Parts: sequence; C-alpha cells; structure tokens
Amino acid sequence: MRGGPLESLSIQHSAFVYYTPLWYGVCMVSTTVSAPEADLATVRLDISGMTCAACASRIEKKLNKLEGVTATVNYATERAVASFDAHALVPSDLIAAVNAIGYGASVAPEVPRQDSEATDRRESALRRRLLVSTLLGVPVLAMSMVAPLQFDRWQWVALVLTTPVVFWGGWPFHQTAAKNLRQLATTMDTLVSFGTLAAYGWSVYALFFGMAGHSGMKMGFDLTLRRDDSAEHLYLEVASMVIVFLLAGRYFETRARQRSGSALRALLTLGAKEAVVLNAAGEELTVPIGELRAGSRFVVRPGEKIATDGVVEEGRSAVDMSMLTGESLPVDVTVGSHVTGATMNVDGRLVVRATHVGSDTALAQMARLVEEAQNGKAPVQRLADRVSAVFVPFVILASALTFVFWLLNGESGRMAFTAAVAVLIIACPCALGLATPTALLVGTGRAAQLGIVIKGPQILEQTRRIDTIVFDKTGTITTGTMKLIDVEVAEGNSRDSTLQLVGALENSSEHPIARAIADSAKTQFGTLSPVEEFVNHAGLGVEGIISGHRIVAGRASFLEDRGMKIPEGLSGAALRADEDGHSAVWAACDDVPVAVFVVADSPKTTSAQAVAELQALDLRTVLLSGDSDVVAQRVAREVGIDEAIGGVLPSGKVRFIASLQEAGRTVAMVGDGVNDGAALAQADLGIAMGTGTDVAIEAADLTLVHGDLRAAVDAIRLSRRTLRTIKTNLFWAFGYNVAAIPLAASGYLNPLIAGAAMAFSSVFVVSNSLRLRRFRSIRSEMTA
Repeated sequence: MRGGPLESLSIQHSAFVYYTPLWYGVCMVSTTVSAPEADLATVRLDISGMTCAACASRIEKKLNKLEGVTATVNYATERAVASFDAHALVPSDLIAAVNAIGYGASVAPEVPRQDSEATDRRESALRRRLLVSTLLGVPVLAMSMVAPLQFDRWQWVALVLTTPVVFWGGWPFHQTAAKNLRQLATTMDTLVSFGTLAAYGWSVYALFFGMAGHSGMKMGFDLTLRRDDSAEHLYLEVASMVIVFLLAGRYFETRARQRSGSALRALLTLGAKEAVVLNAAGEELTVPIGELRAGSRFVVRPGEKIATDGVVEEGRSAVDMSMLTGESLPVDVTVGSHVTGATMNVDGRLVVRATHVGSDTALAQMARLVEEAQNGKAPVQRLADRVSAVFVPFVILASALTFVFWLLNGESGRMAFTAAVAVLIIACPCALGLATPTALLVGTGRAAQLGIVIKGPQILEQTRRIDTIVFDKTGTITTGTMKLIDVEVAEGNSRDSTLQLVGALENSSEHPIARAIADSAKTQFGTLSPVEEFVNHAGLGVEGIISGHRIVAGRASFLEDRGMKIPEGLSGAALRADEDGHSAVWAACDDVPVAVFVVADSPKTTSAQAVAELQALDLRTVLLSGDSDVVAQRVAREVGIDEAIGGVLPSGKVRFIASLQEAGRTVAMVGDGVNDGAALAQADLGIAMGTGTDVAIEAADLTLVHGDLRAAVDAIRLSRRTLRTIKTNLFWAFGYNVAAIPLAASGYLNPLIAGAAMAFSSVFVVSNSLRLRRFRSIRSEMTA
C-alpha cells in the first residue's frame, strides 16, 4: 500500500476534465465517470422559473428530445445535468432549448455557489405578496364567515378587496400558467390559476347578474357543500384565501428549501477570506484569498484559518479539522505535514506553501461531490417523476368530469362548480417532486458535515439491503503503523537502558518495525545517542556501535549466525509474540542477547466500538487480510469481528466477496489500500477510508473523510434514515393526492380548505426532510 498521497487527481466528466487535489492528511477523492464515447460532454445548468415538479419534468423532456442529449432536472436544487455530443451541440444549444419553453438557464459555476441572490430576491418578493394579500384577504374571509359582519352591500367591498389579491397576489401563478399554455403545457400553476380565476369569475357573475348582488341577501361560510340550495353563491373568500394559503406555502417551502441546502453552503463559507503571504524579502503582506497562487508561502497564526491546501514548511502546531472530519480533537502537524484549507490553526505559528487554490482545494472538491450527489435521482424517485409528468392534465380532466357528473346527477350549478374548483386546488404535484430531492439535499449535506461523502443517490438503496460487511485489516481496522507494545529483557539488564541503546540503533533504519522501536525510545528519552559503523543487513537486522557498545538487532537467526546463544528465558517471550501474531525483534549487546522487543500493528481505539455498532445494525462482520491467519484471527478477537480469514491476496478478496453474493448475501466492503480497489468495486456497497489511496476511494460508493471506522456506522445509519425519509415523503405525497382528489370530487371539501391542505402538503414534505439535520453521529453520542 502506498504511504503518501498523490500530487493531484483528475476528475473527468465525459469530455470535461477538472484537476483537483487530494485531501492531504485527510482524504483523497476521485470520481471518474467513464463516458461511453469520447465525444460526450457533460454540463450542469442552473434553471430558473420552475414552480413545481411538472416544470422540472417538462424541461427534462425537452432536453432529452435534443439529438444525443441525456438530461435530468432536479426541482429542489434547481439544477439540470446533461450529457451531450460535443461535436453536434454546445451548452448554449441546451440553454436555448430551455429558454424556448419559457424557463431560464445558465451554465452552473465549476465551484458550487455559496448563495443565490436570485433566491433571496424571490423569497423577499413572496413575503411582500403574502403580507399584502393576507391584509386584504382576511377581511374578506371574516365577512364571508361571520354573519354580523355582513353589512349592507358588503359583497362589493369584498370584491374590491379580493381583486388585487387575485390579480396581483396571484400574478406569479397566472403568469406561469399563461406562459405554459402558450406552449400547450400545464403545471401546478395552471391548476391554481384556473381554480382561483374560476372562483373569482363565478363571484363577479353572481354579483352583477345574480341574486348575490342584492342588498337583502345574507350569506354565511359553510364547509358542508351537499345541500339543495340553487341560489347563486359568492366565492370571493375562496379566490382570495386560496391565493394567501398558496403564497404562504410557497414562501415557507422556499425558506425550508434554503435551509435544506444550508450544510453545503456552510461548507463553502468556511474558507478564509484573506491570507498573509511572505514575499521574496520575507515581508508579510495581507492579500485577498483570490490572489493566492500555488507555490505561494503564507503565514498562519494561532486562531486563524489555514487559507488553502498546502504543506507546512516551518513551525509546529495542532490543527482543528472538525469542519472536514467531524472530529473535535486537533491533529498535530509539523514540517512536511499536509494541511487543508479552511481548517483552524490552534496554537503554533505555521508557514505553509500553497499546493492547491480556488476550485482545486479539498473543500471545493468535497462540495462539488456533495452537490453532484444532490443533483442525482434515486431509483425510488422514478415513479414520482412519471406521475408528475401526467399529473396536471389528469387533474384538469378530473375537475371537468366532476363538474359534468354533478350536473347530470341533478345537483345545483353551485354544488358542481364548488366540487370542480376543489379538485383543481387540492391536487399538488409539488409534494411528489420535493419528496426525494429535499431529503437528499439535507441527508447528503449532513453527511458532509460529519465527514462522509455519498457519491450518488442510488447508494441509499444499497445501504438498506446490505447484510454483510467485510473489512480490510491494515489501515482500516488497525492503525497501519507498527508500535512497540512490550520489551522483555534478560535477567540483570535494565529495560530503560536497553531501549535507549536499541532505539538509537534502530533510529538509523527506515524499516517500519525499526521506526516503531526508535519512536518509542524518542518518546521516552528524547534525544538518542549517535550511531557509529551502522550496517543494515537487508531482511535480517542491523548493527552498530553506540557509546562504545556493539548493538545488534534483528531475527533470532541473525544472532545465531553470529555465534550467539539464544537464552531460554527470552525464547518464551518470542514464542508468545509469534502465537499472538506479533513481530519479535531480538537485541544483543556486545554479542550477548539481552532483550526481545515485541512490535505490532494494533487496532484503532475506536474499531471495537464501530464493529459492535455495525453488528447492532444486523450486519455480519468479516475480516479479510493479506497477513497470516494468526494475525487476522488475533485482530478479529480484539475488536469482536465474527469471522476472520488471513493470507488473502487482492484477487482472493474479490472471489470471496463474489462467493458471498452468489450465496445470496448483499455485501459492503471497507478498505483503504490499492489492493482493496477491486474488492470495493465488486462489493454491492464500497466504503473507502479517506486516509487511504485514490484507487480505493475511486472504486468506493461512500468515502469517509477520516480514518475513524465509526464513520462507516454513521454513513450506513444516515443513508438508511435518508432513504426512510424519502419513502415517508413519497407515501405522504401519494397518499395525500389519492385521498384528497376523490374527497374533493365527492363534494365534501370546501375549496378554501383544499387550498390550505395543498399548501401544507409541500411544507410537510420539506419539513420532514429537515429533520435529518438533527441526525447525531455515534461519535458525538459517545462523547456527549
């Protein structure tokens, strides 16, 4: 397995290639999307003017009619993603197609937008329309409901108050409906516009040509629609308050959708705004972050954010990386350490050389991946899309049939009209269109806050079905770093002095086992003595002279070949180390064996808890390792894994996972090394540790930004909860329409109540999705 990160990483979207950095010291990500043909390109478009899921469906259908174009449109994110033949079309052709049907489009920025001024303006305009319409509409409602308020000729006052509500307050609905009708298309705004204009028109007719305009007529508000009363009836309160309810629903929906994307926007606003750059003369100059270039040297003082991704050239400090990893404990950095932009320098002064800036930083890459997942569509959304595409024409037809049905059955025109209008107003495709994307927005955003990158919405389905999870050992379950765990010394020798001498000798070697002994000695004693006449015998051991003593360290056979007799007392310690799957290093001083050093790659402190939590999710746990079976069994026992198999080559891991799948198991694989890439791709769900290699991360479906295995538990729990939220939303959206439309058609639902219910349906779906923001990591639960 490679130890260090690569210098850069290519993300390919068909013909477009973006070069982005690895997450130095934190995570490395690659999302190579292979195009079926070399001349395919992909473009992301920001879409404006959509008011419901039917709009998104219409735009998607229009784009897909273009030669060689495959597009998806997401109503919640107001974004289209389209692949097209780069030789036949350019992005402006796609934009023109969207503009031709009455919507706006523009190429989305490479770095996801931090905020949308257009959205803020739309929200402000909605708030203003809602306030004025409410002030005018409530008196109309009061006069219609309360008989004592019905003064002489109050109907004309109600008409005066209702007119601006219908035509000014409801203008967004009428404008969109007219725009779509010119294209012979319908959306939810068509239903709203038809319903409110019909109620208003009927009322005007009644006032001018019917009995409702007579001063002696008194009317009260009645939710019961079935009654033999053929008198003309005013619907001014319906025309005005339905507009108020729908404006309120759209306003709160807009606010909620803004909140649903707040996690992604929070990521994008974390970066520093300025950097203190060192010029050639060593002077410190404060410059805007946009002027920082790769290769620039900049200073980070305690309490400041690191301006961009880079490598520490001077200083030592602790860095708070919680914004990327979700971990509260700072990470120590020193010269040569990679640091990530937007993380916080805690205590020491650092001089950092910038390696990646702007859209190439780890933060920008993470935001891009999260946004790509949010723009996608989960398989569970397909039915909702198909329903939304034909929903509005169906509702208009149902409304017309309702009107005709009641007239043919001898009911009054008032009764038939009321039921028909209720059908128009109660129906709502918006809830269907928002059910999946809003949950994805919130779920993937919350995952990003916890250091989890979900590569696509289809991954959610996979997390629900997995029943077996397979782990790589080194770097996944264990730290991947050898550590000295025991020193057994011969009688008459001092442990400290022996460790000091052998640690000094091993300090001249680069072998992982030697580094473990040397690091332990340096931690305990600080500066180590210099070594003279150092010799490295590859694969056997090392020797040298320290403070006048000849020190030898290595295999037992290495000492025996030099004529040394292995003492029985130390042989037992070496044998126990071998049985436990540890590495035993023999040491001799002046040709006398004096100690056995026991070194091992120990499990991460959080691995046992993570395994227990995964088992609590009804997952069978399996450890696959290239190390010996003894080592694999020992690690499995320590962390509580159900089954362990050692001596498995990379191809063997693939075959093992395939055999589980053939036996009917649905398998997740967690790994971090080059040798895990094929197994991650073979698994039904691949989970890559972000501290691993780009090969592993590229093959995975989920990436954990840090090396804490508990994040895998969070990833599965959050993915499953997001999927449950989507299904709850869809159940509500379908159930609402299935129940409400027949109820309205049967004449038992007043249009006013229908309007309130329709507005509530969308707000409910978005609010239910927002509950995912409260998802708690098991890491935070354990420390709470």
